[in-house]
Amino acid sequence: MKASGRIGIGLISAGKVGTALASALRGQGHSIIGAYARSEASQDRLDAMLPGVPSLSIEEIVERSELVLLAVPDDELAGVVSGIAQLGLWQAGQIVAHTAGHFGIEILRPAQEAGALCLAIHPAMTFTGTSLDVARLQGCPFAITALAPYQAIAHALVAEMGGFGVVISEEHRQAYHAALAHGANHLVTLVAQAMRMLAAIGVADPGMYLQALTTASLEGALSSADALQTGPVVRGDIGTLAGHLDVIEKLSREVPALQDLDSTYRVLAMATTRRACERRILHPNQAREINQLLGEEFDTAVFHNPNPDLHE
Repeated sequence: MKASGRIGIGLISAGKVGTALASALRGQGHSIIGAYARSEASQDRLDAMLPGVPSLSIEEIVERSELVLLAVPDDELAGVVSGIAQLGLWQAGQIVAHTAGHFGIEILRPAQEAGALCLAIHPAMTFTGTSLDVARLQGCPFAITALAPYQAIAHALVAEMGGFGVVISEEHRQAYHAALAHGANHLVTLVAQAMRMLAAIGVADPGMYLQALTTASLEGALSSADALQTGPVVRGDIGTLAGHLDVIEKLSREVPALQDLDSTYRVLAMATTRRACERRILHPNQAREINQLLGEEFDTAVFHNPNPDLHE
């Protein structure tokens, strides 16, 4: 790194994540040496997000950069890292950072063996590919995985992008990423299903109709986990749940876009039932009836230490 603290950064490649992070670092005075833009869409994004930054080959980027930022799809990362290593381009003392949530630094071993300082920095945010992303990085958490001597470098880079770092160990990296995918990606699937249900019965603006309810539910879950959970399962409203299952089965048959609705609803209702049992909100008899409706065998193991006031 330069004495001034400003370094030359190369970006591989000019996707939504990479251009936002590089733009944030550029705003802190770092120089973006070049970016790899392999498609017309990537080139357009590069021009919009990082005007004046040249499109270079991977070889040129690695040769010229003090920090190489690898923002490629997860499944491509290993091939890019090993390919660069086979060309003998990784440099001792060079900082190599990837943005894949699924991986720690083991995947960067070919660069590490060449003497590079390896970091894994993953922003817990969804990117749009526009300048809005740079502003949204303010206060964004980043998962950091690095050898202890290099964690300070990772924290400094994250701070310059406006975020804050949380250290995730190598062995926990997959669980970390699975949690984010389950909580965010599957949330989108769930809400989109609910919107399609409302559209199927003629609600003109399903997103607007669900906004207050889903926002309150999300905020409650983030602050109190499932302590504020409500609805027919938690209340033990067997008749209401049976009615839901009937109409959902009908919609799943009749509306092509809702073919997966019945199975999704049942799986989530089963999970909600189990959590309500573990929290001693549901009486065992209610849980048995619900699980029979859902086609699930009742699991008595969750009542190994029941609350006698509720279960007797």
